[in-house]
Amino acid sequence: MRITSARVMNYRSVIDSTQFEVESDKTIMVGVNEAGKTAILKALRHIKPPVVDPGTDRVNISILEDYPRRLLNQIQTKQLDPSDVEVVRATFILDAGDLAALPKALGVKSGATFTVYRFLDNDQQYSWTGFPQPDDFGTLISDVKRLRAYLAKGVQGAERVVAALEDMESWPMEEPLSAKNEETFARTIREAETLVDEDNTKELARWKRLHQASGTVTLLNKASGILLERLPLMVYYSTYFTVRPRIDLESLAARQARGDLDREYDFGNLCLLRLLGFSAQELSDLAKGAPVKSPRYDIDRGAQDAYTEALKVYQARLDDRHYRLNAASLSLTQDIRRVWGDENVTLRLVADGQYLKVMVVDDLGVEIELDQRSEGFRWLVSFFVVFRAQAQNELAGAILLLDEPGLSLHALKQQEFRRTVSLLGEDNQIIYTTHSPFMVGPDELHRVRIVEMADRTQGTKVHTRLQVDDPKSVYPLQAALGYELAQSMFSQKRNLVVEGVTDMFYLNAVNGAAQEAGGPILRYDPAIVPAGTASKVAYFCTIYATQNLAVAALLDSDTAGDDAAAQDALVSLLPKKSILRVGDFRDAAPKKAEVEDLFRETLTLVAKGLGWDSEATVAAQPARPLMNILDQEHGRKETGGKKVSKWKLVKAFSLWLQDNGYDALSEAERAAWEELTKAVNKAL
Repeated sequence: MRITSARVMNYRSVIDSTQFEVESDKTIMVGVNEAGKTAILKALRHIKPPVVDPGTDRVNISILEDYPRRLLNQIQTKQLDPSDVEVVRATFILDAGDLAALPKALGVKSGATFTVYRFLDNDQQYSWTGFPQPDDFGTLISDVKRLRAYLAKGVQGAERVVAALEDMESWPMEEPLSAKNEETFARTIREAETLVDEDNTKELARWKRLHQASGTVTLLNKASGILLERLPLMVYYSTYFTVRPRIDLESLAARQARGDLDREYDFGNLCLLRLLGFSAQELSDLAKGAPVKSPRYDIDRGAQDAYTEALKVYQARLDDRHYRLNAASLSLTQDIRRVWGDENVTLRLVADGQYLKVMVVDDLGVEIELDQRSEGFRWLVSFFVVFRAQAQNELAGAILLLDEPGLSLHALKQQEFRRTVSLLGEDNQIIYTTHSPFMVGPDELHRVRIVEMADRTQGTKVHTRLQVDDPKSVYPLQAALGYELAQSMFSQKRNLVVEGVTDMFYLNAVNGAAQEAGGPILRYDPAIVPAGTASKVAYFCTIYATQNLAVAALLDSDTAGDDAAAQDALVSLLPKKSILRVGDFRDAAPKKAEVEDLFRETLTLVAKGLGWDSEATVAAQPARPLMNILDQEHGRKETGGKKVSKWKLVKAFSLWLQDNGYDALSEAERAAWEELTKAVNKAL
């Protein structure tokens, strides 16, 4: 089964997280520091925590440590009963294996869910959907009373059953039978079967109704027990749980005996020992050497036999240690290779005197200790040790709760590590927290849950929507999108930098229409990149050139274009053929021609359709830029002093091209386009 939604309440910084959905493979919880991300993960772990070594990490909810401190007085003054305070709930959808394990008589179908609740007193309750719903006990109480009255009227041997039925009248009426009461109810109704006269159809029908209700509840409780056993483990892992490359066994054993363990520092080391099946004391004793011969060894046959036997036992334990270390090394190596992507890396666990060492062997056969490898590699090794030690034989389906994974990695390594986490998610559902933009992929926004704490009185909230009260909470997403947008600039080998976004739209629209009509086109499918202004064209061209990408610039023939074309950075960077000017491609072009002047005749008609009729002026003043004419004649009075909308004009032009096609352009416009494509193709 897999978790589909969760809700955390009354836990540390969380008053009520609100219910949030969980993705089937990977869910990313994003938020600023101190937003409560760790509290959410640690609360979820209480749904089904793994069994851990005593003294290393508690798995029970603590009223003193986990209940919100400012509300603690309500518990201490008994205003609230811990058994009534819900802490966490999680809803799971059942898979085919779960359905097959349930009693067939229940008839549970695909889509059924199972919800588990944990309370402040560590009590666990559950509910379900898609199952037969048991009636509240209050619907049965009338039959219970009447059956008791019937049996009490002198039915021989009914005393115990009558007493049990009478006790039931004090049970809660407004809820189904609890598991404990269900056992008593079912046993009592079974015992009553032989006490009811088979000729008394009325009482026999009453008994059958109670027996049927008992059977349904029994099946449901059996099903719940099965599902509780099949619940996936919730394995929490923090960066602090690190496996040390060299473990001092004698020191660890002594601290363990004193109960003086550091919950975070020693946790990874103890998990490694648990994975091996040894205690620190056992390995430490083995390291103290072989048994010593008795002083009477040379003259005492019994001493010789005792020494020989002790030596055999010692050697057998050494062999056992070697085999276990080897098996664990192989298992961890397979795990690391699967997600790290290096088939040559090998892990070795080595017992060296009083030290247990974690060694890494590279493709040259060189052995180095774990701490000499990268932080990301060490994190992954530590994670698998903790994961396998906690999950033991329940690896399949375990839900991994990763707290700030890969936090210390370089940005590019974090991106690689994000893919590593995705590989882990193929077999195990993953929920991880982060505030790094590089741990959120551009195609993963649907997996993101925003964690924020805008107000401490309201506590931590988890949002599925990306619109939140605190803009800092979504900053990692903004940064991730900004980075990916910047990286998309370098996706094409050939690039044409233009001044504005509308210039890009004009060129793309005409190029597409020309391609459909079999006309001249921009070859090699270059990316047309708007710089925003003419002054930024040189900056964009510099970025592309330093990435060893082909680049050309198309500038208007106005003053801003002249200034940009004369910039030293652009002149020294690009050959003359790669600095293109709009006015060079149109015969009798306006002195300060812009991209719109390449398609002057058609745009005049399109503008007229938009209510900007300047045909006469355009025909009478061919040396004047088109946009200057439209702005002077229509912009000032129709748009409140703003210029005519270039966006509206280019959109209408694109629609016109879709309806009329490339061949509907004027001869002069097609000639200008042909000259432009020749120059761009030559430059790139």
